[in-house]
Amino acid sequence: MFFQQLHSKDASLSYFFGCGGLGKAVAVDVVAGDEDWFIEQAKAANVEISYVIDTHLHADHYSGGAELARRTAAPYCLHQSAADVVSFPFTALHDGEVLSIGNVSLQILHTPGHTPESMCLLVTDRRRGDEPWFVLTGDTLFVGAVGRPDLAGREAEMAGLLFDSLQRKLLPLPDAIEIYPGHKAGSLCGAGLSGKPASTLGFERRWNTMLGVATREQFIAELLPTIPLKPALMAQMLARNCGLASASAP
Repeated sequence: MFFQQLHSKDASLSYFFGCGGLGKAVAVDVVAGDEDWFIEQAKAANVEISYVIDTHLHADHYSGGAELARRTAAPYCLHQSAADVVSFPFTALHDGEVLSIGNVSLQILHTPGHTPESMCLLVTDRRRGDEPWFVLTGDTLFVGAVGRPDLAGREAEMAGLLFDSLQRKLLPLPDAIEIYPGHKAGSLCGAGLSGKPASTLGFERRWNTMLGVATREQFIAELLPTIPLKPALMAQMLARNCGLASASAP
């Protein structure tokens, strides 16, 4: 399996990985303007991009996912619940669904909280073993922090859903699972993000204070006061990423 993490603008982290032996790859959370990089990397690795996935509808940057999918004839994928707000066709992913990318498998974990359609991607390299290796956590779980719950409104409700997602989908995973988030320090998608671009679930369980909160009510009470200011141009970016506006990325 090959794996690349791209440090994009606005402290965003994108991912390109897959099975070099069978020539299959997936691109995750592509930032607009980075499409050429993914195409060049695919050509250099002699792989085809089988899927382009956004872990959620981004509100802090313009997504390049749909454009990369168009240019490579790959399906553009979102969680099925994005159909409630997106105006264009996409390939709907479902909780528990498993995608095969050559010898790499990717399981969809629906983790609402940051946004209703947020999901994490649990990845297994079947040539390495049957156990999952790492999880792409999008804006659900960061190194040292968790995602902000206010972008869809209903802050308390969404914070409660975020607690449920963490407790039911991520924290039951083994400590050795590696964590690769959608942002690092400098992003407004959460408060207190580390500058480290990766971690393990065991480390986060030990040091990420929000993961140690015992009750749903306490989690909501502690998270809401930490929410940072909303990103500049948030409404414009979200509208464009939902296909509701034609604004072009800077």
